[in-house]
Amino acid sequence: MLRRLHPEQPDTFAFTPANQAWAEAQITKYPEGRQASAIIPLLWRAQEQEGWLTRPAIEAVADMLDLAYIRALEVASFYFMFQLQPVGSVAHIQVCGTTSCMICGAEDLVAVCKNKIAATAHQLSSDGKFSWEEVECLGSCANAPMAQIGKDYYEDLTAARMGEIIDELAAGKVPTPGPQNGRYASEPLSGLTSLKDFDSGHTKYNASVQLAADIGDTVKRIDGTEVPLLAPWGKANAASDTDNVNKKPAPAKAKSTKPKPAAAKPEAASDSVSTGTEPALLSKAREGGADDLKLIKGVGPKLEGVLNGIGVFHYDQIAAWNDDEIAWADQNLVGFKGRVSRDNWVTQAQALARGEETEFSQRAKKDDIYKE
Repeated sequence: MLRRLHPEQPDTFAFTPANQAWAEAQITKYPEGRQASAIIPLLWRAQEQEGWLTRPAIEAVADMLDLAYIRALEVASFYFMFQLQPVGSVAHIQVCGTTSCMICGAEDLVAVCKNKIAATAHQLSSDGKFSWEEVECLGSCANAPMAQIGKDYYEDLTAARMGEIIDELAAGKVPTPGPQNGRYASEPLSGLTSLKDFDSGHTKYNASVQLAADIGDTVKRIDGTEVPLLAPWGKANAASDTDNVNKKPAPAKAKSTKPKPAAAKPEAASDSVSTGTEPALLSKAREGGADDLKLIKGVGPKLEGVLNGIGVFHYDQIAAWNDDEIAWADQNLVGFKGRVSRDNWVTQAQALARGEETEFSQRAKKDDIYKE
């Protein structure tokens, strides 16, 4: 298949400060003079930032790695995971069309995409929210037919369910990924034939689906806030996001033949940072017990435990946070940086503290998302 750059291109590209720091840290994985080995992760990060891989982005990455533009273009055009044309702002749907999925109904899924999104693959829907394509085997043959949407697999699909998923995404909802027919994973449709005691004690969803449900998000693109340790292979953090907020993005063609290593962090230093103002914290929950913080979108069981551990137990605590306190929380929730601002916890907590429901809390209670 011939893959060409899209005829309409933006004038420039620059990584965000957080993604620039991440990219520079990736380069330190490789010996000096071998920085070209970072081409795939850097191109992928550029695509995550913009949604698709533009020519200015390809050239900017080539400049960072001291590569000829044609070498970077060769990589971008060879791997089908790189989208060389604009994709839907909400989701790009990849329908598996290889043997198992084909004989189980993949053509029906493609027909739904043609009807609801666009008649042609890689064409944007009329509202710009969606695009689709048929791809080769995605390795979920036991759960055919299936499609990858964003970061997750939606398996055991029917044409009707595919249509519902697209409608839910268009309405701003996040459909639960994984098997759509009630299966836990890829066990026989007739039920388990061995390990029958498996049903006791496991989480509601299988591992990857449980993580997606805990996060409450499957289609959000990487924005640089997800990984607090930028260079864990060197036992050091690169500069934190707060160190980079005042840096200007790298120009599109700024040469960087010798990348700077990630800044070392003393081993004894704390993971917390001093950005913002620490909010009022409690030593324990008030009489009556802690609120169910998992009813706030973006808070799963693990993060609820982190919040309780630092002294946050109630909706009204979060509801009262000002901008400085939000900044403190965004930086000090180790492993979950930026989550407070990203998911607008304060507004959600204010509604819950008043005894109201949010769209997410209603869905969480109805679906019993975190039941084990």
